[in-house]
Amino acid sequence: MNPTVYFLDKSITFLPEGAEISGFDAAIDAAQGISRAKVVKILETHNRLAVLSDDPDAAFKELGRDFMYVTAAGGVVRDGNGHTLMIYRRGRWDLPKGHWEKGETIEECAMREVAEETGVGNTRIIAPICNTFHAYNVYGKWELKCTHWFLMGGDGLSRTVPQQEEGISSADWLDAGRVSEALETSYPTIRAVFAALDKIK
Repeated sequence: MNPTVYFLDKSITFLPEGAEISGFDAAIDAAQGISRAKVVKILETHNRLAVLSDDPDAAFKELGRDFMYVTAAGGVVRDGNGHTLMIYRRGRWDLPKGHWEKGETIEECAMREVAEETGVGNTRIIAPICNTFHAYNVYGKWELKCTHWFLMGGDGLSRTVPQQEEGISSADWLDAGRVSEALETSYPTIRAVFAALDKIK
């Protein structure tokens, strides 16, 4: 596994020593120390950081100790006509997702969050897609969120009710062309989810 952590539109990827890094604009050796302060400083002037290590998973876990870990789940919901349920939040297209609550399975979390953020219930889990990681600063507290993504089935005729208190201005069923357009201005994490979905179909 080569974990990638997204910081909004920027990212860090943990790679084995000697890996190809031509697609990155900065690289550091985890053996010289890896910390949140260090990577945040580098990302002030760079967009894609490679962290090289003889054990990428261990380096990822070392960085994770500088964050509060949060578990979440969400879904790519598709109907029988190939339309995808997406939400528009704070100027970008996104996918419904949210925090896991104690006592529920991660699949139940994904279905609940879809229902809460879009108003679309009666969804079903078809298959897991991937997990993504993104880091953010909430009022001075850094969190590392692991989101479990699932391919889900739903009824494209379902009436949507965007959860406006969560900053969602619309929830719509988009055809393939509109999804492609939406992804151009979406978050890198969301593009990663669709890329992972393409590999399992």
